[in-house]
Amino acid sequence: MGAVPSTARKGGSRQQDTAECLIGTFIGETSFPVSSDFWQKLLELPLNLIQWPSYKVLQACRTFGLSIENYVMRSVLSFIGTVDVSPHTYILHHELLNFMLVAMSTQLLSGPSPGPKDVHPFIDAAMFQDTPLVGSVVRRLVLNYITRPQIPLDRTSLSIFLYEGQLGVLQRVSSAAANIVLLPFKFLVSSSGDGSRSPLAESSLLVLLILIHYRKCLEGDEFENGRSDDSATSDSLVKVNTQFSENPYCNSLGNARDIEFDRLDVVGNAHNGPVVRLPFAALFDTLGLCLADETAVLLLYSMVHGNSDFLEYVLVRTDLDTLLMPILETLYNVSKRTSNQISMLLIIFLILSQDSSFNATIHKLMLPTVPWYQERLLHQTSLGSLMVIILIRTVKYNLSKLRDIYLHTNCLATLANMAPHVHHLSAYASQKLVSLFDMLSCKYTKLAELRNDKMHMAKVNPIEGDSSAEDTLTELHIYTDFLQIVLEILNAILTYALPRNPEVVYAILHRQEVFQPFKNHPLFNELLENIFTVLDFFNSRMDAQGVEGGWSVEKVLQVIIINCRSWRGEGVKMFTQLRFTYEQESHPEEFFIPYVWQLALSRCGFNFNPNAINLFPDELSSDKQDNSDTDDANKLQNGEVSSPVGHVEP
Repeated sequence: MGAVPSTARKGGSRQQDTAECLIGTFIGETSFPVSSDFWQKLLELPLNLIQWPSYKVLQACRTFGLSIENYVMRSVLSFIGTVDVSPHTYILHHELLNFMLVAMSTQLLSGPSPGPKDVHPFIDAAMFQDTPLVGSVVRRLVLNYITRPQIPLDRTSLSIFLYEGQLGVLQRVSSAAANIVLLPFKFLVSSSGDGSRSPLAESSLLVLLILIHYRKCLEGDEFENGRSDDSATSDSLVKVNTQFSENPYCNSLGNARDIEFDRLDVVGNAHNGPVVRLPFAALFDTLGLCLADETAVLLLYSMVHGNSDFLEYVLVRTDLDTLLMPILETLYNVSKRTSNQISMLLIIFLILSQDSSFNATIHKLMLPTVPWYQERLLHQTSLGSLMVIILIRTVKYNLSKLRDIYLHTNCLATLANMAPHVHHLSAYASQKLVSLFDMLSCKYTKLAELRNDKMHMAKVNPIEGDSSAEDTLTELHIYTDFLQIVLEILNAILTYALPRNPEVVYAILHRQEVFQPFKNHPLFNELLENIFTVLDFFNSRMDAQGVEGGWSVEKVLQVIIINCRSWRGEGVKMFTQLRFTYEQESHPEEFFIPYVWQLALSRCGFNFNPNAINLFPDELSSDKQDNSDTDDANKLQNGEVSSPVGHVEP
């Protein structure tokens, strides 16, 4: 528009400039130069006086050579990333985050597996922003979550957040440009007006999680077995050659560095762009306060799995109880949590347990008391002992209620990683470890007997008997694997850490009868050899020790402690140290995108049409859960069991 009139003149001899022509359709035939105050007055008009049809807005953007979604998202992200949150900007920050949630909600219309034909204009536009802008947005969203700004205490702000039925703040802005921003709201969603829960911090985290877990599919949906007929089920097909575009928000968060770490080599990165600087200490403390919430758990997972610097920071902290105690309390209340939340927490434990220094540190941190643990009083218990207690409790609950093989795997894998580093495991934790073997062995024995009965039945009725016997055999294989891993855990403690764990020796001596039925079992005898070597050693020392008046717990433990010092491990067979690692699945988006949006819908305060949502198919039926046990039965011992999130590898 520059030096020429800003609107088209009637009857001009030259062809009208496209910009002048389009603007002329909005405001008439009068010419207003750029220097005129008309434009400021136009923007100050109430919205109800200027209603631009959506087709004209699209036409205007195309005329100016703009993509509406790119123009809007760049403007919104620029404000979020560059303007500090203050009492004057709080409401606009919050409404722009709400706008982003709505604009990105087109994902709800697609299926759980992203395809190249999916159309998500606004979130795709967000992915194509410049790297510095992306970094500033990621930083601002994390800082909002950490600082948790409060709603400004003025009448206008409170009326917007507290009263139902009020128009959103964007509708209060006297700007014609706001009409563009409001377009997605008009046909996608209506606000519920619920602003009672730290709205800015929660919205910032939801937007961040949606951004970092989004994956744009460029091409794919080819299948490994080449079948394209309708009879091929999704369980039998494996996607290959699927290509996704880079997610700059995920990369930015993964490359973030501690703001206190001031080395020159992290000022910038030529390949990934400028480095985002975050206060790791404040983030660590904030997560420790919020881990009862699933969104905080998902952020912690994203950081420890995706950001090696933050993981290293967590591992060197001397106050790991700040982070671990809320996780353990959440697992203690497992019946009140979702299976996804429990899975994410156990994966976090598994990732942390891959580090030997972590396993050593948790046994040095002493807890004066654990007030939320109700079964018994726990005084001066190490953090490591409490972890063992809670993990075993989770396994027992899962075996009786959830029957989720992935949870079993992650719990036992974490215990196996911890085992060689166990230091002064408490008496209660030691008893729980032996009782876990006892419980699994009882279940194994019953299944073995049931299998024999059904095999006999199969001889009488081959058709029905074969199917029933096969199901029992599958479950028997699962419990065989569980028993072997528990024996591996006990072996690791006795082989690498016996002198510093007299309570474990006492627990094995006290319940040695539970091991006897498996002494000559072909599947377990090799793993039991070391346990019986230890039993023989300490039983002989007990027999040689004359005690008047019988054995008390204190006297037995005293003999064990004395002989632990002279233990040299003669006759003990050295097994390869069992170590499990976590690997994310090749298509994590199929789990994370639906999961993040389920969390978002439960918290954002918007009402979406449930009939239009295709992201959450009803595929978690009990039949499928039962079939998952069958599919994965023979994979557990080799660490090959894969969940929708990831898999465990030894």
